[in-house]
Amino acid sequence: MSTRAASRPVGTVTRGTTNPNRLRRMDRWIAAVHGAELRRTADPVAVDLGYGAAPWTAVELLQRLRTAAPRTRVVGVEIEPARVAAAQPYAREGLTFRHGGFEVPVPGRPSLIRAANVLRQYEESEVAAVWERLCARLTPADPATGSRGGLLVEGTCDEIGRRHVWVALGPEGPRTVTFATRLGSLDHPSDLAERLPKALIHRNVRGEPVHAFLRDFDRAWAAAAPYASYGARQRWIRTVRRLTADWPVTDGPARWRQGEVTVAWGALAPRA
Repeated sequence: MSTRAASRPVGTVTRGTTNPNRLRRMDRWIAAVHGAELRRTADPVAVDLGYGAAPWTAVELLQRLRTAAPRTRVVGVEIEPARVAAAQPYAREGLTFRHGGFEVPVPGRPSLIRAANVLRQYEESEVAAVWERLCARLTPADPATGSRGGLLVEGTCDEIGRRHVWVALGPEGPRTVTFATRLGSLDHPSDLAERLPKALIHRNVRGEPVHAFLRDFDRAWAAAAPYASYGARQRWIRTVRRLTADWPVTDGPARWRQGEVTVAWGALAPRA
């Protein structure tokens, strides 16, 4: 991260590349997995951090989260002032835009921070500090109510959202890694390696857990080839079932059918 005065936004300007519907897979996963947490929150606020040169992703995030939690408000946060000014005509009830960065300039604690394609331009060594800073801004867990607290979702996708990998973190730190794809576009599961988040993309080398996982993913995909005659979805489901024998997959068939698989962070975390 850049060194700036405390009164200025924390971070650096991104390229701002964005497209409508690019983050649909991430949005739908958040709505399904975090929707109950948003519903139990009196005033749930979601932050679209670094939405880019156009506000499409913030507009779509509001629409998708409100299907799961109708009281949700979305704040789009951008470090480039011109982008914030350009987004203002899209502001509406439940959707506002603010100038800022990793300090997340919203009142109180947000229930969700989504940072998609933001950290890709940073060094791997900078990721942990950014994660820690953003997690500290989340709604804390509350054992009395069973709340696990807010959620940070940070990851990377291609330009049209066919392939996406993200890490989900709570106030306590990283929880899971999710791989999501349009199944018809996939030759091998390891095709997703190019979309690994910054914390993992340089770790796809022999001896690292994420490399072993993608190797096993490809092997399971090859073993499930006979199921391709029933469609790519059935092959994917069979593949993930094989993975569960050796890897801590945390979701089930309802998510697998969407072209997803989620694995506990600890199993893929980089070696020290």
